[in-house]
Amino acid sequence: MNETVVSGDQNAALDMNQRARDILITNDLGGYTVPNKNVYPFQWNWDSAFVALGFAEFDIDRAWKEIETLFDGQWKDGFVPQIIFWQESDSYFPGPDVWNTGKKPQTSGITQPPVAASMVRQIWQKDKSDAARGNLERIFPKIMAWHRWFDKYRDPLRKGLVVATHPWETGRDNAPEWDEPAASVDISGIEPYERRDTLHLDKKMRPHKEDYDRFVAMVEYGRTQNWDHNAIATEGPFRVVDVGMTMMLIRANKDMLALANEFGFEKEAVEIRSWIDRAQNGINFLWDEKIGAFCSKDLISGQSSGIISSATFLCYYAGVGSEAQRASTVNHLERIAATTEFLMPSLSPDNPRFDAMRYWRGPVWAVVNYMVSKGCREVGLADLSERIKLDTAMLMRQSGFFEAFNPETGEGTGGEDFSWTAAMWLHWAGK
Repeated sequence: MNETVVSGDQNAALDMNQRARDILITNDLGGYTVPNKNVYPFQWNWDSAFVALGFAEFDIDRAWKEIETLFDGQWKDGFVPQIIFWQESDSYFPGPDVWNTGKKPQTSGITQPPVAASMVRQIWQKDKSDAARGNLERIFPKIMAWHRWFDKYRDPLRKGLVVATHPWETGRDNAPEWDEPAASVDISGIEPYERRDTLHLDKKMRPHKEDYDRFVAMVEYGRTQNWDHNAIATEGPFRVVDVGMTMMLIRANKDMLALANEFGFEKEAVEIRSWIDRAQNGINFLWDEKIGAFCSKDLISGQSSGIISSATFLCYYAGVGSEAQRASTVNHLERIAATTEFLMPSLSPDNPRFDAMRYWRGPVWAVVNYMVSKGCREVGLADLSERIKLDTAMLMRQSGFFEAFNPETGEGTGGEDFSWTAAMWLHWAGK
């Protein structure tokens, strides 16, 4: 290969690395990183976990600080909130006054996908210094408490699966999987409100108003229950077993088990193993035989969503499913790969509700791509794993570090200079 071309590629990669670092540094507000200063001006749960991986590539102490700050917002019962409101800002709705959880620091009343354990394990594997050992020994009991919270409050079926009580909890806010379950949520009594997201972003990228009305109604319901998570998970208007959160928790428990074994936490290892065994046996509850894939399921109606989303393919990341189930899921993945310019769209493009620019109804998200690619590689799907990684890198090179990307054109969608996208470049896609 021409040496000039090689040199140019290397310089381009170095430039991307510097841009990604600059985004993390700019979005760092002192111990925590905002996803994007305009659209999301607070600390978000799963964002911070992924962001820590990015910091670990050039500032390992700052990576640990990101995780520690996240767990500084943990409630006494182990719950880790979706949002921690460390400072005041009027650029986001709903703010702390709407949630009214009564906590210090102020937080939202719902959680988010439990990926922190998996990211912490990777940070530990990168740096096993004495300081890192101390950090991990301090954070392990806090993550353990959060996972116990999931076991106590979000697994009413006792199958090791996660019941989401709000679409925002899933991290995939307006995914079509929530359309039917949310349709029965009563929005007649919601208080007047003004969205802030559409002041910063094109409406074609964001959830529709009817979606937001239901989101707000669910927040107001939780507030009327004084954020009693047992009541919300057993009586609330929205209760869906989410395939995405379930797969991420299974993986997180496996990573916690590895850490428990390495650090000699024998009692905790027994407890974690029981969670994993329960999930391995219970996961078939989400298998949709007609579709041939794991799908989210409405706990109230008993209906499977029947929808193939990017979360479907997290089954490899979780390491679940029979040989026949994995083969069926691979067929779906290969079908999408054959007809899509960039993997992995958040919704199968043949779904009539597919929208290449609207949030979780089509766009590609780097963090989901990372988990799907990692899982594919671990189960022997090396070619698909590499395709997902290369596509993700190309999207970033072509359009920058956007929140998400159009799977057909590569155009960026959502917020610009997005922290977790930059982190995924540094930790994975750019290597």
